[in-house]
Amino acid sequence: MPEAKSYAIPKQVVWEAYKRVKANHGAAGVDGQSIEAFESNLKDNLYKLWNRMSSGSYFPPPVRLVEIPKANGGTRPLGIPTVADRIAQMVAKMHLEPLVEPQFHSDSYGYRPGKSALDAVATARQRCWRNDWVIDLDIKGFFDNLDHDLVMRAVRHHTDCPWALLYIQRWLKAPVEKADGSREERTKGSPQGSVISPLLANLFLHWAFDQWMKRTYPHIRFERYADDVIIHASNKAEAERVLEAVRQRLKQCHLELHPEKTRMVYCKDDGRPGTHEHIKFDFLGYCFRPRRAKNRWGKYFVSFLPAISPKAALKIRETVRRWRLGATRNNQSLEQIAQQVNPFVRGWVNYFGRFYRSALTPVLRHLERALIRWACRKHKRLRRHYSNAVHWLGRIARREPTLLVLWQIGIRPATGP
Repeated sequence: MPEAKSYAIPKQVVWEAYKRVKANHGAAGVDGQSIEAFESNLKDNLYKLWNRMSSGSYFPPPVRLVEIPKANGGTRPLGIPTVADRIAQMVAKMHLEPLVEPQFHSDSYGYRPGKSALDAVATARQRCWRNDWVIDLDIKGFFDNLDHDLVMRAVRHHTDCPWALLYIQRWLKAPVEKADGSREERTKGSPQGSVISPLLANLFLHWAFDQWMKRTYPHIRFERYADDVIIHASNKAEAERVLEAVRQRLKQCHLELHPEKTRMVYCKDDGRPGTHEHIKFDFLGYCFRPRRAKNRWGKYFVSFLPAISPKAALKIRETVRRWRLGATRNNQSLEQIAQQVNPFVRGWVNYFGRFYRSALTPVLRHLERALIRWACRKHKRLRRHYSNAVHWLGRIARREPTLLVLWQIGIRPATGP
């Protein structure tokens, strides 16, 4: 007679969770085990995980802490669970997500099926045209400061599943292991990088912010992507009132707005003659500010529009520099280089080229110049002859216009250094 389990977790759910984790790839956790190593004994590893979760004896191992450099010089902590723990978290996510997803606000865009960052940018663009002011919110250390009791209260509102509540509580409390091997217990926060954290973050802010806004300011529109939030206001006085109310509301939820990064922004354009200290803001890799546009009759005017932000442009240029095309790729063919860079360029174009694409062109020219320098080093006859390398690449671009995504979108070698 088979042994009775404390919790009814179907083996098929664990198998499906494994397939989703595998599709997302990801680095090894504290045990150093990669997906490939986990798969070397897949059947036994999955059975062991299912057995422990079903019996209530599964305890998450520590989360490996990695410090990711930020553009401002600081670091962002990223928590990497083990492969087995990612699968266990995916099992819980597959249970919880269908219960909470239908309840989420229509203007919550982050980590949700059928919604994207570009959807949020598109909506923000439209609403900036209709409202004069934006409140650009920055929640200080959001993921690091999530209140565990409030998170669990939100989870219990949507499910009474005993095993889901048990393991979510354990994941919240699982310690982090630093690079030096030391471990730190957690009394608050949920590490970025874990499978369950984005869903818990959305659920927390659904009650802490979205539903509160809906009750308190039903006429005020906002866009939220995880903890990245902007709020629209029709005038400065309204923006000041809402900002102060949001500050107090988040304080009740044990969160704090960043005093320097949170600001009110005037959406200045030709139809808005006023002035203000701040007339631009960044949102999801786009910088919203006054920009020149052309109307349907070909006349230029100033509109408040999003385009790739300086921070995002800098990251692209840094990525191209790290490839060192002009210094260390002399043994590669142009076809091999295309195979490497095309997925990146395609992603940049698909995302940052959606709005005001002309602002992306100068950024991608950086890659074009790197390719010219590569050609100069690759072929002896082109060395010290920049213009000859330009013409050489130009001929290939005309002959094989689909080889590089850069060429497909019309960025081809131009004369001059």
